Amino acid sequence: MTRLIVNRLLLGVLTLFAVSVLIFICTQILPGDVASAVLGQGATPEALIVFRKELGFDVPPHLRYWNWLLGALQGDLGVALTNKRVIVDEIMPRLANTLFLAGYAALIAIPLAVGLGIYSAINEGKLSDKLSNILTLVAISMPEFFIAYLLIIAMAVNVDWFPSLSTVVKGMPLSERLYQSTLPAITLTLLVAAHMLRMTRSSVLSIMSTPYIEMAFLKGAKRRRVIIRHALPNAAAPIITVVALNMAYLVVGVVVIEAVFVYPGLGQLMVDAVSKRDVPVIQACGLVFATVFVVLNTLADVLVILVNPRLRNKS
Repeated sequence: MTRLIVNRLLLGVLTLFAVSVLIFICTQILPGDVASAVLGQGATPEALIVFRKELGFDVPPHLRYWNWLLGALQGDLGVALTNKRVIVDEIMPRLANTLFLAGYAALIAIPLAVGLGIYSAINEGKLSDKLSNILTLVAISMPEFFIAYLLIIAMAVNVDWFPSLSTVVKGMPLSERLYQSTLPAITLTLLVAAHMLRMTRSSVLSIMSTPYIEMAFLKGAKRRRVIIRHALPNAAAPIITVVALNMAYLVVGVVVIEAVFVYPGLGQLMVDAVSKRDVPVIQACGLVFATVFVVLNTLADVLVILVNPRLRNKS
């Protein structure tokens, strides 16, 4: 078990290293001249030369990547091109806002999805199960921005229950922050809960055809008891995996949601940086998103090993 966990951790580190290389390469091969985009068309050739040196473009690409990676490992992500602020100071409050929104949505989505998934498995083939399958399929099929705009029309424009723009500032009371973040949190909940519900239901039902489950039925145990006591623990591994993947999506996939609701999170910061061609900020946001995604997936792999007896006893 220790060897499996160490292998998963090393694989996570290697994946993160590969992603950092990909992020750096993609930002370096973007079309156009970053210096011209930042300084504008009125910039003189001398100013462009000086600015390119400030960006380090006079250094070979592999050295620029190495310096950037060493700085990131030490917590130094550089300085933003547009406002000359330290990127870490820009990212941290935005990251806190994104994590708050993701946690808010997760607190709603995970218990709801897992509970309804188990309920659908218990009532397989009944009307409630068929309705949940139809509704989750509809939710999965609709793009996230479409769901967001529908909720804005329904809950902000028509009935004025929640604000259409999520104005979150530092020092805001928790109740007000929850109120401002409710509409984007509901949008994220609808997106991830449907997937988790279907996966939970499928994982539980896949265990139902195993011999020990059939033996439990032959002994006269009720379906609810068999699912909760016998099927659910053995279906925990895929459920943990899909929950971790959707938790990662709640953090990484909020770019569109934050842009729709103008929520001051890391995704909105990345969108602003792309529009301004602020390459260091884009690299920093991409690296933070990748780190969160890889860490959550690695944690899911470790938890699967710990809860699965077959993996736990594997030599």
